[in-house]
Amino acid sequence: MSQEVERVYTVNLGKVLLSPDNQRAKRAINMVKEFARHHMKTEQVKIEEDVSHLLWSRGIKHPPRKIRVRMTKTDDGYILISKYEGEETIGKEEKKVEPENVTPEPIAEPEAKPEPEAKPEPEAKPEPEAKPEPEPVAKSKPAAKSKPAAKSKPAAKSKSKN
Repeated sequence: MSQEVERVYTVNLGKVLLSPDNQRAKRAINMVKEFARHHMKTEQVKIEEDVSHLLWSRGIKHPPRKIRVRMTKTDDGYILISKYEGEETIGKEEKKVEPENVTPEPIAEPEAKPEPEAKPEPEAKPEPEAKPEPEPVAKSKPAAKSKPAAKSKPAAKSKSKN
């Protein structure tokens, strides 16, 4: 056991949502420990502070659905669970280099942006035009005519009761 065994896992914490709201982050910690015991075949598990902060970052009620961790079996016989910060950051740096070449083109785009701003102004003007339409409906008095019709219905009900 002179060599340390190191593996990277994505732990699915979706079943944490089955536990009560006020115990979800605690349950997530236990699920990560259970996962480590099962996959690394050792009972002693230690979680680094970074992983704990990651699980508790959104509070006790809303832990993350998945977490990417590095599990290392040490010479002392326990499993150390640490936050995985691997190839993902390298990919992000490469993507940042590409937008630098594209930066001259977005300068031309702000010129096109004032045109869409002009479009919402005409959209705001038709709304007042829609408001006058209900006013003529309110001026006509069909409501007075509908009241006698309502009175005739109860008369029909009284006939059916007999």
